[in-house]
Amino acid sequence: MAGGSGTRMNSAIPKQFLPLAGFPVLMHSVRAFHEYDTTVKIIVALPSELVPHWKKLCSLHNFEIPHILSQGGKMRFDSVKNALSFLTADGLVAVHDGVRPLIGKGLISRAYDHASAHGNAIPCTLVTDSVRTSFGLTNSPLDRSNLRLIQTPQVFRVSQLSNAYQQGFLDRFTDDAAVLEAANQTINLIEGEPYNIKITYPEDLVIAEALMKYRQTN
Repeated sequence: MAGGSGTRMNSAIPKQFLPLAGFPVLMHSVRAFHEYDTTVKIIVALPSELVPHWKKLCSLHNFEIPHILSQGGKMRFDSVKNALSFLTADGLVAVHDGVRPLIGKGLISRAYDHASAHGNAIPCTLVTDSVRTSFGLTNSPLDRSNLRLIQTPQVFRVSQLSNAYQQGFLDRFTDDAAVLEAANQTINLIEGEPYNIKITYPEDLVIAEALMKYRQTN
């Protein structure tokens, strides 16, 4: 999924196209899945107005990893639904945020394996900060031991996710797990990776590049 904008990045360039270690963020995400398995069919969901710029970047960086371009929708829900239409056979599908460029082979492998055995796999990490809920002028603490931060790739059986996306959109559909759950399917959590950060703010690019260098030397 690569339909985001640069609003919170304070950038005129969509965040998936911003440079990270010499390449646009999105290229790192695509390359991670290609390096995991060169036979994986990769579908990149992009708003139509961004496709020419993406193609220009691919030419500039000699980026030749095969991928299909799917039209991004007004909302993430629409983008995923459009991309799923390219899958004509059952199997496994991983839905990944294009702005999570540090995804590792280990997590991709664990997610596919768990989904193969249990129907779906949703990576998550523990919450280490204290958490409070806020309602107007009042607030109260939450037990963080029961909370999890959700990541991607989220992996599903194609048939189950496609069926789930036949329902109408709801505001709570912030990820694919929520869509599947609304279709009365059980969600299976697996351990995610602390490195698997999402590029949202300018400082995230600095952190991501530092993590890339650290991972290469350790």
